Amino acid sequence: MAEEVLIPPSGKITSHLTASLLAVAFLTSFGSSMLYGYNLAVVNSPAVYIKDFYNKTVVRRNGTGLSEETLTLMYSLTVSVFAVGGLLGSLIVGMLVTRYGRKGTVVNTTVLVFIAALLMGFSRICGSPEMIIIGRFITGIHSGISLSVVPMYLGEIAPKNLRGFLGLVPSIFIGTGVFVAQILGLHELLGKEEHWPLFLSVIAVPTFIQLMLLPWFPESPRYLLIEKHNIHATIRALKWYRAKCNIQAEIEEMQEEQRSLFSVETLSVWKLMLDDTVRWQVLSVVVINIGMQLSGIDAIWFYTNSIFENAGIPAPEIQYTTAGTGIIEIIAGLIGCFTIEKLGRRPLMIGGFAMMGICSTGITLALILQAHLSFMRYISVCCVVGIIAGFCIGPAGVPFLVTAELFKQSHRPAAYIIGGSLNWLSNFTVGFVFPFLQMSAGAYCYLVFATICASVAVYVYIVIPETKNKTFMEISQMFSKKEAVLETQSLIHVDQLKLRKLNGYGGLEHASVEFDSSLSVP
Repeated sequence: MAEEVLIPPSGKITSHLTASLLAVAFLTSFGSSMLYGYNLAVVNSPAVYIKDFYNKTVVRRNGTGLSEETLTLMYSLTVSVFAVGGLLGSLIVGMLVTRYGRKGTVVNTTVLVFIAALLMGFSRICGSPEMIIIGRFITGIHSGISLSVVPMYLGEIAPKNLRGFLGLVPSIFIGTGVFVAQILGLHELLGKEEHWPLFLSVIAVPTFIQLMLLPWFPESPRYLLIEKHNIHATIRALKWYRAKCNIQAEIEEMQEEQRSLFSVETLSVWKLMLDDTVRWQVLSVVVINIGMQLSGIDAIWFYTNSIFENAGIPAPEIQYTTAGTGIIEIIAGLIGCFTIEKLGRRPLMIGGFAMMGICSTGITLALILQAHLSFMRYISVCCVVGIIAGFCIGPAGVPFLVTAELFKQSHRPAAYIIGGSLNWLSNFTVGFVFPFLQMSAGAYCYLVFATICASVAVYVYIVIPETKNKTFMEISQMFSKKEAVLETQSLIHVDQLKLRKLNGYGGLEHASVEFDSSLSVP
């Protein structure tokens, strides 16, 4: 696992990708992030069989079956309880990563997956719909934890020039999880009635592989040094992940951050929200995480089959067409992963949200005009593919990466709690509100999503700086400089402050630094 070290003219050290870094990225994403995507899509294919199981169980217990409304309510609970569990998981992730570490949290929470798999796998044998619902709730808790801790772990073990690449690996596996669920759900594989308990419980397989291999890898060096004050373990971890690289510069950068946090404990969510020195970072996390879910991607995933049906695709072929969109997700995720270090975080987010906004507008036009122009139904299919591709290129993964990059070690767990909880709340809201929005607004409901996507793209362009290839301390200083400029301008001229307000960022520390115009956001 040798690693070549490049020293460019600027004198900065650039690290190459090692087998250890790649292995950790794949293991954590394969056994955690992929399960999130899998559990999003796994209930679609066996929906009819699960409802039938619910009805037969109630008949056996009470002698009478369920009404259509009650049966729909029970199934909706089965689907949506996953988001409730995700919200709970996102709320406790800060406590877990502080106590057990980043890798330790990933390893210890695998027990949740095994419990959920047993409950769902034996639910039919035990004749218990409650076991399915509880199992879905537990998988939601695991996914809520994983969506925060995996990007946090990868962001902290990665050298700064590879942080974007490794940070988007989980989003590729989320798309892979959706695709795997779509493929296994085909009638030729696990899409038959007798196989649905196995279909729900197969999540234990990738988690078992992760549990067998991940403990052999080191914990996050930043966690070991800054929070555990263990310099020897930090050096061992860096040597493992950097091989023969000169790690002195990285240790010095971490020690600089450690000194800046010498008298600062890990912040709670409430203290983070009250800390006006990081107000723009917190607001940015709020906007991009809410925008990620309110972009309409969940509504598109949920209604993909009906849109394809309206496009005239024969019913037997819809499941294969839907699976084809899973391939688009993976390809788009790979494009984002391999271009983020070249293009940066901002272009992927701005481009992704803009593409989703344009395609959402296109769906509205297609649905309005397809009664008069038959080819418009195919435009709607293309727009669905465009929304999915735009989401997977940037908005699917970059917000989690940026959440890690905008905050120091003491602020990061609370920031992930805020971002994760808002993400799951927005997910839950879209699932409940969209059917009513569609009934009241018809085809125009997609214009709501288009407006949200455009607004988030504009916000990212105006407010969030580019963090590519910068250390966590350099990013903190960027915000500090902007805050210092705002304070200086306020003393000079009130009107100038108003003009520059949109370009202001919250500072993490008020140091005496000169303003570097090269750090300005366009």
